[in-house]
Amino acid sequence: MKRFHVHLHVDDLAQSIAFYSKLFAAQPTRTEDDYAKWMLDDPRINFAISTRGSKPGVDHLGFQTDSAEELDELKRRADAADLVVSDSGETSCCYARSEKHWVTDPQGVAWEHFHTLGDIPVFSEKTAQPSVEPSACCATTTRGKPIGIPVAAARSSCC
Repeated sequence: MKRFHVHLHVDDLAQSIAFYSKLFAAQPTRTEDDYAKWMLDDPRINFAISTRGSKPGVDHLGFQTDSAEELDELKRRADAADLVVSDSGETSCCYARSEKHWVTDPQGVAWEHFHTLGDIPVFSEKTAQPSVEPSACCATTTRGKPIGIPVAAARSSCC
């Protein structure tokens, strides 16, 4: 079964954690100095916030899969629809190691499809990558708004 994923950039993490904890009637399942995540079952969502963006708002949307097979199905579906798929492979970001790929909708919103392989103690583990100018996490920005994953960023190690 898939879990819907939303990642927002926020200005004040403590204030946002307090707000979303009340909204969801649950405390985050993971909290760091710059990040918080709720893994909710009703609705089934992976909701993350971080202070790593240039302006508050939606960074990206996505689907987290429970298995590698579900992730492969999402990739086959994107390929069959002739969507441009930016394959990150196994990578790390948002305090987790994942297998992932990206598609971008017609408005430029980045959609992440990923299967989490395990937790890590840092936001992301950087490796030598081609020189691109990504935003705080996943997407390039125009006037501070995420516009999706450019093809040149396909090997980015961040979510």
